[in-house]
Amino acid sequence: MEEYVPIGFFIFSIALVNAGLAEQKGRSRWMWFLLSMILGPLATAMIVIWPAPQRSRSLVSVEAKGR
Repeated sequence: MEEYVPIGFFIFSIALVNAGLAEQKGRSRWMWFLLSMILGPLATAMIVIWPAPQRSRSLVSVEAKGR
């Protein structure tokens, strides 16, 4: 029974880190938090390896005009 608390704390901590990583890459932090609770460190690898989604050209051109 004593082993479950540290394992649960580890999984929760990894899920929080993954949520932050996902948000930095422009992905949904809640979706990746929940996915990380299921997949654990595998979700971390997926976030790090997959490239960030591309922005649409119209959004990029609006941001460029604002500068």
